[in-house]
Amino acid sequence: MPGPSRIVCLDLDTFFVSVERVLNPSLAGKPVIVGGRRGGPGVVTACSYEVRGLGVRSGMSLRDASRLAPDATYLRGRGGTYGEWSARVCAMAEDVAPVVNMASIDEMYMDLRGCEQLYARPEDADGDATILRTVRELTARIASELGLPASAGIASSRSMAKVVCGVAKPAGVRLVAEGSEAAFLAPLPVRKLPGIGPVAESKLAELRLRTLGEVAAAPVEVLRGALGAWAESVQSRARGLGSSHLGRDRPAFSEHDPEGEIVGSLSNERTFFEGLGDPAKVDAVLVGLCERVCWRLRRRRIKTRRLSLKIRHRDFKTQHRSRVLPPTDSEREVIPAARSLLLAHRDPRQRLRLLGVALSKLCFDDQLALFEEDARVHASVDAIRDRFGFEAVRRAAVIGGSRRGEG
Repeated sequence: MPGPSRIVCLDLDTFFVSVERVLNPSLAGKPVIVGGRRGGPGVVTACSYEVRGLGVRSGMSLRDASRLAPDATYLRGRGGTYGEWSARVCAMAEDVAPVVNMASIDEMYMDLRGCEQLYARPEDADGDATILRTVRELTARIASELGLPASAGIASSRSMAKVVCGVAKPAGVRLVAEGSEAAFLAPLPVRKLPGIGPVAESKLAELRLRTLGEVAAAPVEVLRGALGAWAESVQSRARGLGSSHLGRDRPAFSEHDPEGEIVGSLSNERTFFEGLGDPAKVDAVLVGLCERVCWRLRRRRIKTRRLSLKIRHRDFKTQHRSRVLPPTDSEREVIPAARSLLLAHRDPRQRLRLLGVALSKLCFDDQLALFEEDARVHASVDAIRDRFGFEAVRRAAVIGGSRRGEG
């Protein structure tokens, strides 16, 4: 059964734009687009709410954005600067929550289960009121000390918290009490559920399923016609069900398909504002991405059986290539496979705009590690990272590559 409403999704609203506005207050209230120069060859990395009303969206080409918002301020972005601000927010979250998981540079999950007594005040009506006030105080602190707006959703599961956070935007905090998830979700359009994109939305619309309540009530056989193997997982989340744990002792994913695999994937990717061409630098980024996703696997005590590589060149063509792996959580297997995929499918004549690594077909696997030495090394390295952060220990290939130019 899901636990109390104590899982928090904390999202930094229009994060890159917000950081730019802190560094340049004259941009406050003005239409801003981050990604490159007006009409340039790049894509929109982030945009302010002022231009979203004009139809501009993240991932849109800058040429299209320029036609929709010709008077906006266009910025190239600051690369690593955003990571520094994200780390500051994470540190504030860790002051409040015993467990904080970063989902991306601008989104994190907090587990506040058991913290009700720690933060309770006489004026709080119950535990939900305590948690709601505590999270509001956190977002207020982020706004006052860093100048960054943040939204938060509080619920009994991770997937539910993300939906609630989306409804709370911009800069709001909302809690959905345990037991009221289905009623909260029922009137929402299907696109509010993470993982349902325009294609799935269109297929569901053909079945006259436009709200999450209708998806929750539909026969699963009908949903399979539109969603395939994901039908059960989507319906479960449309009913407000999901994992209520974020810590190491329990994986963040608890939903399974009929064959026992964990539904979902772990991924990390990097976008390069000016494009990346130097082979050593590309390899360093690839190795770093593989390190991070393997670390995330081991933190959840799960393994992967499929590696996927996402490559986007400067011509905006995106490729997705996959390879089946034996069950593993080790860089020893993942890095060579990723390098092989990149070598086979990257166009060396073009600079890279984006590089991503995803691990799927996730599973619980209690087999002993193939390389016992790897297991010992992983345990030592992961212990250091758990205490001091992921960046505390990196491979020499990543450190050496990062010292080179962006090529």
